[in-house]
Amino acid sequence: MITSLSGFPEWLPAEQIAEQLVIERIRRVFELHGFTPLHTRAVEPLDRLLRGGDVEKEIYVLRRLHADDDDAGTGLGLHFDLTVPFARYVVENAGRLTFPFRRYQIQKVWRGERPQEGRFREFTQADIDIVDRGDLAAHYEIELPLVIAEALAALPIPPVRIQVNNRKLAEGCYRALGARDVPTVLRIVDKLGKIGPDAVERELVAHSGLSAAAARTCLALAEIRGRDVAERVRKLGLTGELIDDGLAELARVVDGVEAVWPGLVEVDLRIARGLDYYTGTVYETALAGHEDLGSISSGGRYDNLAAEGTTRYPGVGMSIGVSRLLARMLTQVTASRSVPTCVLVAVPSEERRPEADRIARQLRSRGIPADVSPSAAKYGKQIQYASRRGIPFVWFPGAPDSVKDIRSGDQYAADAGSWQPPEDDRWPRLVGVLEEKERNE
Repeated sequence: MITSLSGFPEWLPAEQIAEQLVIERIRRVFELHGFTPLHTRAVEPLDRLLRGGDVEKEIYVLRRLHADDDDAGTGLGLHFDLTVPFARYVVENAGRLTFPFRRYQIQKVWRGERPQEGRFREFTQADIDIVDRGDLAAHYEIELPLVIAEALAALPIPPVRIQVNNRKLAEGCYRALGARDVPTVLRIVDKLGKIGPDAVERELVAHSGLSAAAARTCLALAEIRGRDVAERVRKLGLTGELIDDGLAELARVVDGVEAVWPGLVEVDLRIARGLDYYTGTVYETALAGHEDLGSISSGGRYDNLAAEGTTRYPGVGMSIGVSRLLARMLTQVTASRSVPTCVLVAVPSEERRPEADRIARQLRSRGIPADVSPSAAKYGKQIQYASRRGIPFVWFPGAPDSVKDIRSGDQYAADAGSWQPPEDDRWPRLVGVLEEKERNE
């Protein structure tokens, strides 16, 4: 008996088309903003993957089934995100790239974490990053959340709110509280939404060297959101140059985004981002009414992930969790049909199949997706075949030819060299589940 593998989703045809339509809308927005496509290999050396932070348990190690001694030290793993391989790509190709380099990347990634709703072991991410040589202009940290919000607004989903924080601010506060291992504190605080404040406090005391009082201050810091952030941080008795820098950078991002898209971003000092390579602004995105899904788009600034010798390639990036979005979207949205086909050309008899093939070729040459009936059954059965697949039109060869909209029953004479379907029917569309159900009844 074949059983599914938990955490490795496989969509049905209509769901797969819906995913492609979602990706296409995201891709179109990314390209409108000047991002160029990129595809990197699925595997990376383990030592490079481990630069992402405390991710050993999430990495799938790659080896041959019958590995010999020569394979034992290959040390390859499947990438768990797209930022780490992108940083490697930038360093390897720096001499052939034009900086600042703007890229988008839509690929599968793999993480060995516990599957649950919206969290998979194999999933698709859609990333944008901007990287420069030596220094990265601060205005890119304002641009990226605006691009991501525009891409998400192109999808049939509720509005989003992007929460922002700054790692300099977080690090400065944790150091002021006496933390010696700031990355560990960040990773523990990043679990707040998963394990709750009591468990986070216990872990901070047990694993970060903070006192119970300092751990409680970390939790109080994480409760700060909205406005008057600087004043509320000061009230906790936290001061320092790094804190000042973080607050200034945070205010610049919020003010810059608000000037273009009021209400899109809000400060939330709970946002920590557990990956070690973030150094400045960090982002997480909540879907209105679906906050239980977690962040559907995350990212931040990284200054030291890509470097060669004394040359650094700082960057800022954000990623949309396409599979996570779809896990929730597919209960509300589907494709208007489960095949790309717009027209099924009926076959009057097997002797006349070449005629049907010729009509289909003519339609395809004009950009109309067409298929030919698999058999010369009675026309009623050929129409049923088209209906089961969701194909809206059936073409009948004759003198003259005619085409039938099998949804309304309208049939009229048509010529394969000039006929055009309604634009909404040419290709599958994203539609509401209830809308599609009502249309088919």
